[in-house]
Amino acid sequence: MREQLLHKINNKTKPLGSLGLLETIAMQVGMIQGTTSPAINQPHIVVFAGDHGIAETGLVNPYPQAVTAQMVLNFLNGGAAINVFCRQHNITLHVVDAGVNHAFGPAPAGQSGDRFIDAKMGLGTANYLEGPAMSETTATAAIEKGKSIVQAIAGSGGNCVGFGEMGIGNTSSASLIMSAVTGIPLAACVGRGTGVNDEQLQTKINTLGQAYALHRLPELRHQPVALLSRVGGFEIAMMAGAYLQAAEEKMVIVVDGFIASAALLLAQLINPSVVSHCIFAHTSGEQGHEKMLQHLQATTLLHLGMRLGEGTGAALAIPLIRSAVNFLQEMASFESAGVSNIEATT
Repeated sequence: MREQLLHKINNKTKPLGSLGLLETIAMQVGMIQGTTSPAINQPHIVVFAGDHGIAETGLVNPYPQAVTAQMVLNFLNGGAAINVFCRQHNITLHVVDAGVNHAFGPAPAGQSGDRFIDAKMGLGTANYLEGPAMSETTATAAIEKGKSIVQAIAGSGGNCVGFGEMGIGNTSSASLIMSAVTGIPLAACVGRGTGVNDEQLQTKINTLGQAYALHRLPELRHQPVALLSRVGGFEIAMMAGAYLQAAEEKMVIVVDGFIASAALLLAQLINPSVVSHCIFAHTSGEQGHEKMLQHLQATTLLHLGMRLGEGTGAALAIPLIRSAVNFLQEMASFESAGVSNIEATT
């Protein structure tokens, strides 16, 4: 299949390699789908939202925890950046209540029920400065719920999916997970999140250091469920499950930023082959993301200095992935166009 795809790519009316990374993407999508005629059908973005108990302390985040629920309502009313990009590029958006500290009801005002998924595992996680964020049973249930959400998308005909998140305090969970899995020192993994100043950043690093020591995270490096239960979030656990199911469904997975990549680290521990289904949308402005990408040996499509989350990087990358597939499908070959190819020389 790889040889067939390479032949098809190289015989388009262009100099060899002249479409750069788009050629790499065309090859990857073809390999994921097992065809020389790949297609991107009904792309979806799924935004998982959840609250974190540590956010109530105010030690790791400048915004109050209530912003998570407020932003979910903003998503459902179509007012966030992810809404704008999904509308522009004809991407279906789903918003998942994985565990927000708010009672939304089955179908919140401003959005039809099929775009809102009530998968609430609780009213936010527990404060992991005092004990585990959740039980291992709950972490496993959240992973399974993430799988079921993607299974439904695949069943509806979607074959390309990107994941986003919303949760005040979730860069802290992602930093702890990153450090535990990669072995990179915690201080090099912790960034400014939603915009902490220098003093707040140092407090954040010190606070997370306490959690790191309390839960003896290096011992959990190869235990993704245990790691999630100690310092994870409901939205991160569901996203990890979503990655696993998307790979099982042979979907094209578009990886967003820092938190989405941390969830992928966990999914990779469970199934190392999941990364072969992933296209990495962008390099986040969050300081640990580039180091995480290096650990994953990933090349990203975009370098825009973004660090918003919500799946915004994935939504911007999907049109590029479509372009890669479309050139492979629609661009003339040298033979069909009657254009002379490079002649062999001695």
